[in-house]
Amino acid sequence: MDAPMYPHPTAGLAKRRAELAPEALSAFKAFSKAVFAPGALDAKTKQLIAVAVAHVTQCPYCIKGHTEGAARAGASDAEIMEAIWVAAEMRAGGAYAHSNLALQTLEDLPGRKPA
Repeated sequence: MDAPMYPHPTAGLAKRRAELAPEALSAFKAFSKAVFAPGALDAKTKQLIAVAVAHVTQCPYCIKGHTEGAARAGASDAEIMEAIWVAAEMRAGGAYAHSNLALQTLEDLPGRKPA
């Protein structure tokens, strides 16, 4: 059987990461704790943003972790799905907006007549 694309997180893998870069890991954990602490935005809103971003970046670990985080912070299933739809629109909107680059490139090609 083939190995999975994304290995299941284990204590052993976490320990290995910590051993390889303990200072960076410590700084990252402190940064994450500060970012997700309630501030101008509450914890639920921050987790819903994270769910949306996780879907845009397509990180399966982030999707799982922040979906759990959002639910624990009080987000409903409908709120989580709505955040995912916002992500989908932003991803599609980015592709649409960047089509200007392709169209301009086609116009700028020497000797090419626009179709």
